[in-house]
Amino acid sequence: MIVHIVMFKFKDENKSSNTEEVLKRLNALAQLIPTLKSMEVGVNFTLSERAFDLSLYSTFETKEDLDAYAVHPEHLKVVELIKSVTVESKVVDYIL
Repeated sequence: MIVHIVMFKFKDENKSSNTEEVLKRLNALAQLIPTLKSMEVGVNFTLSERAFDLSLYSTFETKEDLDAYAVHPEHLKVVELIKSVTVESKVVDYIL
């Protein structure tokens, strides 16, 4: 199994509403992308300089399934939104 984790730091402008919109759109992907085995999306509550605002934990059967997710049109729509409302992101992919 492949694990894909991404953390996002949002711009201060409209941070709360943008975070909620991204949360909603990411959660919708579970019904739209067949290669996506599972997904958890969470909004951070820790107020720390090191903290990111939102994290995504998703799983896939194979690396090829993750690759298919990465270029799926529905995923790319969410990526476009995320890029417009965030200042930073970090990713890690690994085999479980």
